[in-house]
Parts: sequence; structure tokens; C-alpha cells
Amino acid sequence: MYTNDGQLWIATGDEPIMLNPKMANRHGLIAGATGTGKTISLKVMAESLSTAGVPVFMVDIKGDVCGIAKNGEENHHVTEQLEKCHVTDEFPFKSYPTMFWDVYGEKGIPVRTTVSAMGPTLLARLLDLNPTQEGVLELTFRVADDAQLLLIDIKDLRSMLTYVSDNAKEIQLKYGNVSSQSTGAILRSLLALENAGGDVFFGEPGLDIKDWIRTTNTSTGIINVLDCVKLANEPLLYSTFLLWLLSDLYETLPEVGDLDKPRMVFFFDEAHMLFKDAPKALIDKVEQVVRLIRSKGVGIYFITQNPADIPESVLAQLGNRIQHALRAFTPAEQKAVKTAAQTFRPNPAFDTKEAISVLGTGEALVSFLDEEGAPAIVQRAFILPPQSFMGPCGEEIRQQIINGSDLYLKYKDAVDNRSAYEELEEERAKKEQKEAEEKAEKERIAQEKAEEKERIAREKEEARERREAEREADRRERELKKKFAAVNKVASSAMSQIGREVGRKVVRGIFGNFKWF
Repeated sequence: MYTNDGQLWIATGDEPIMLNPKMANRHGLIAGATGTGKTISLKVMAESLSTAGVPVFMVDIKGDVCGIAKNGEENHHVTEQLEKCHVTDEFPFKSYPTMFWDVYGEKGIPVRTTVSAMGPTLLARLLDLNPTQEGVLELTFRVADDAQLLLIDIKDLRSMLTYVSDNAKEIQLKYGNVSSQSTGAILRSLLALENAGGDVFFGEPGLDIKDWIRTTNTSTGIINVLDCVKLANEPLLYSTFLLWLLSDLYETLPEVGDLDKPRMVFFFDEAHMLFKDAPKALIDKVEQVVRLIRSKGVGIYFITQNPADIPESVLAQLGNRIQHALRAFTPAEQKAVKTAAQTFRPNPAFDTKEAISVLGTGEALVSFLDEEGAPAIVQRAFILPPQSFMGPCGEEIRQQIINGSDLYLKYKDAVDNRSAYEELEEERAKKEQKEAEEKAEKERIAQEKAEEKERIAREKEEARERREAEREADRRERELKKKFAAVNKVASSAMSQIGREVGRKVVRGIFGNFKWF
């Protein structure tokens, strides 16, 4: 709850425990076992920051954080908590300006980014690649950057990987070896990502993080709630998305130094997912971002069950702590309780380690940074109840807020702009057309040669046939001449005989000795 003197009243121990807004960007941790009240602490801090004019981002894992958009209601649990917190003045229930977001675009405004914006490091983690495969992925990004090819969505990356694989011999001369096995493995991982619904996350219009840093006309910070009920079922996508947000904030926002209050505060629930199985190189980058983003006016708060879920290098950057109860039934749990207790500045009034195990619901150990930036002595305190509704806000309220936002019009429809896929498809089509034209030209030349060869063969055959015909004609003419000569000879002989017979008969007739035969 925001007080009149500009402090954030979060809890009450022996006295009210305040968080100075100037220290809110020094990051923090809200930890505790399931059901101990972490969500209450989260909402109270978010409400206080919003009233102070600080935009807030928070994730909704269980679907109940969205109730921050609805007026709270008094009940006996709230009344008891108010009494424990020594709240004697009227406690106003109210709603807070809220904007709903959803990676899948189902329960909020769609949240997208481009493949290029996410980069190879986070994408390799999202695809669960080994170092060799990650190297090929980085090479693919480099080839795309050098060729000025935009990698917007998954089909762009798939086309780029195929291009790199098909042109591996030429590419390896400049960029290094490309393994077809690695590109094949990456393509299979992309298919698995698509089947998990990750393909809807990549595209345009991509999220402009500045759209989350907004206040109302009354200078109240808008609370951006990311629905993660479905997203949390895909731990790699969930954690990679949050890490991308950190990276985008860090790269986008300018340096502002120490402000009277943060420009924005992020609350990351189920923080253990961010660091589970993460390589050291990635953890080092997260630690660097957490350490340096403070100077950009951004506060980061991790919410998890156990402080041990957070790497020590990151945990050391978290100055504001709210520790709810931890159960200690096993040796490992007892060790975790001891470790958590050691992160606080001791209070001589009680044993911190013992207190962690016996805290009730809505009760916590609290230590915020003082005005000098030093951790205050830990206090055992009761967390104030939220002023907004404890539970889901209802779909009607959610849809009214979504549909009434100008940002919904900006992001609701995906746009498929020209990018690597279209460029490579066009290049492939040109190459295929050129190859087809070259093939057609070769076929034309081959056809012409075949036709010429056939013509020559035909002419040879015709010449041979003419020669054969001429020889046949000559042969027939010779035979005919022979026959004619023979006939002439026979005819001449016959005529001679006839001549002789006629002469003889005539002679005989003349002498009076004619005789007819």
C-alpha cells in the first residue's frame, strides 16, 4: 500500500515495514513453500508500485493474479490480516489499471518477437541444442546477417538452415564447417518447438517493450499481466521468454542512473525455471544483466520456492527479501532453510533459521534496503492483504480490458512481412528458372543436333536409295536391251526365213509350179 509520505507499506512487524521506492530497483526475492502467501506478497508490492506511478510486469502462473484488475472484497481472512498488520484506518478495496498479455494470444494481447531479436544464444537454449549444434546455429545467424536477410519467424530460420546446408561447401570457406547432421538436428528441434506452440511466439509485429512502460492519466502505473497458465507447461519456452524480456529491456532502455522510483519493475514467478539446466555462460549473462539493468531504472524480483533455486551470483544482487515459510523435513530441506537464514542480516530478537520453519500463511521474514542501500535487520512480519480481488477476475472483465485497449489493435493480427523465407524462395525460384532455361537450351541444342544428325542420315539414305534405284534402272535397261537384242535376232531370223519362203513360193508361182502349203 502506498502511503502519503511516498513509501511502500508492505508488511507489519513490531512496526510498519516500508520499502523506499528509490530502492525498489535494487531487485529482490520473494521465496517460500507452496501455499505460504508468495502471491499475496507479489500483489501487494505490485499494487504499491502501481499507485506510486511505477509500471509493473508480472506473470500469472495459476490464473489468479489477474484478479488485480477487479475490486477487492472484505472477508474474515482479510479482516484478520488487517488486524495483524495494525491497520486501523479504512482499508480501500480497489482495482488497478491492468493490461493482459499472452504468448498464445488466447487470454491476452499476443506477445511476439522475431527470431533475429531473440538471437542464437537464447534460441539454442530454447531448442535444447548441444555446443556443436549451437555453433551451427550461430553460423547460420551470421550468414543471414551478412546477407541482410531478416529472420522473423520459424519458416525464415528453417529456410536459412536449408540454404546453409545446401551451400555448405561454399559457406565453410568463409565461416567454417557446416555439419548436415547438426542442421538436421536443429530442424527437428524446430519442428518440436512448433508442435509445442512456440511458432506463434515468433513473428511480427514484435513487442515494443516501451508499450509496457506506461501510466494512466492519473500517473498510476499500468500492471502488465502475462497469462502463463498454458505457457508454464512448456518450461523451456517460458524461461527463454522471460530471459529474452530481460535481454530486451537491457538492450532497449537507456542509462538513467539512480531515480526516485524505478521506471519499471518486473516480477518473475517460478524463477527456478529460468536457471534449471542453464549453462554457466548463460547464467553469467543473466547475472550481468541483473547487475547492470538497475542503472536503467528497472527493478527485477524473482519469486520461487527456495532461495537455493537462484544461482549465488544472481542471488547476491537481490537486496530486498521477503521469505515465507520453508518446510524442513529432510536433511536437504534443513540445509536449504539454513542457507536461506544466512542470507538475512540477523535480528537478535529471534532465531532466523527457526522462524523460517514456523511462519504461518501470510507471515514472512522481511528485509528491505534502507535509504543508504544497506540491508535492514530482518523482521518477522505479517504481509498486508491486497486491495484488489484475491482470485481470477473473470473472463468478462478480462475481455473488456483487452478489447478496449489501443495496443490490442496494434498487436492482435500477425503480419507476414518480406523476410529471409521470401528472399530465399525468390532466389531459389530464379535459380530453378535459370536451371530450367539452361536445361531447355541444352535440350534444344541436343534436339537440333539430333535433327541434324537425322537429316544427314536421311539424306545419306535417300542418296543410297537413289543409287540403288539408278543401278536397278541400269540393270533393267541392260536386261531389256539384252531381251530386245534377242528378240531382234529371233525376229530377223524369222523374217529371213519368211522372206525365203515367200520368195520361194513366189518363184514357184512365176514358173507355173505354184503349190500351197
